[in-house]
Amino acid sequence: MCDDQAELISCKHKDPSFGAYPTLNSLLTDGGLAHLFGRWCAMEQKATCRLVTTAGLHSSKPPQALEALAERLREQRLAGQVLTVEHPFNKVAGDFAKELLGHAEKFPVEWRECAATGVLTAELHAQVATFLSVLVLDHGRPARSVLSDAAPTRYARPVLVSMGLDTQCAEAAWELVLALFRTRMRAAGPRPEGGLPEVIPFPLGASTPGAAEMERKLRGRIVALADIKIAIETAVAAPGGYRPLPRWELLNRLGVKMAVGGCADNSIARADVLRRDYEELWRIRIAVDPAARADQDQIRRKLLRIADEATQAVARADAMWGVDLWRELQSRIDSALPDRWSELVDADLRLGGVCEQANHCHVWFSPSFDVKAEIERRRMKQGSAT
Repeated sequence: MCDDQAELISCKHKDPSFGAYPTLNSLLTDGGLAHLFGRWCAMEQKATCRLVTTAGLHSSKPPQALEALAERLREQRLAGQVLTVEHPFNKVAGDFAKELLGHAEKFPVEWRECAATGVLTAELHAQVATFLSVLVLDHGRPARSVLSDAAPTRYARPVLVSMGLDTQCAEAAWELVLALFRTRMRAAGPRPEGGLPEVIPFPLGASTPGAAEMERKLRGRIVALADIKIAIETAVAAPGGYRPLPRWELLNRLGVKMAVGGCADNSIARADVLRRDYEELWRIRIAVDPAARADQDQIRRKLLRIADEATQAVARADAMWGVDLWRELQSRIDSALPDRWSELVDADLRLGGVCEQANHCHVWFSPSFDVKAEIERRRMKQGSAT
């Protein structure tokens, strides 16, 4: 809300593996435009609409043509002109209207009536044009994996510039405002109804709820602009007290690969201890008995096979799988039948052997990447935070 204006927003975070929206129907389903259109109709077409998403719009595909059409119709609306779908947008406008018809069960009755015949009336085509004229496709936003780094620069810094404050304090300001929201939401406690529909929401004799009644239900969760302004000014006055503590990171190939895969700090620390214990074991054995190297090679081959099979079992394209691989490796090693190799190294040291192979870039906890460059990036970030 801004004064008496309202905007309906659909926020869709998509992992990099999702790619870009390839079709108009993907925008309606994965992008939530169908639900957005239904809510816009329910609000009597009196709000503007926005899709905010990390994904892009597929090049040379209908979604980009739809964005261009929405921009053209917006220009006509702002210029006070009659909304007209002109060449070369006729096809994408018609295709989008037909795709909307496939979701008619979520829309007003006139849409459901047209769905039965499969033909849209001129009035509904005009309604689609109106919707597109108030729609913004805000795509290509930063993913959550980079938000902690990007937010102070992309969001906090411009605010400090507009307020005439020191932009060197952007990170502290972002952290304090974020803490303000966390504190306010937690202090308000859980919603008593847990998200379930309110029982008897409109009792007999009740009147239409006004702004004061609606604000009463949300009062404990409202963060006013004045509160945010005070938080920013406080952070600028004493930035050192509000900067986040630097996070410990194991900056070797094993640690960085597990971190990219989403593994917890405790798991990474344990993995590195097991790796060093495994290396020390074989350093001593080979020093005493050079023939032990043959046993070491045999165990390495078995561990690589286990790691390969475990990776095939858990790897996925739509999410991080490092944690799942760590558990799967431990489970497969623990369940291995006793044989000569279990006499040479126990289960924990076998896991340490897998960690050694990861440190040699023979095992990954995510799709492969430039480990050297990532270590350097994290080292520079850690140095700047201390």
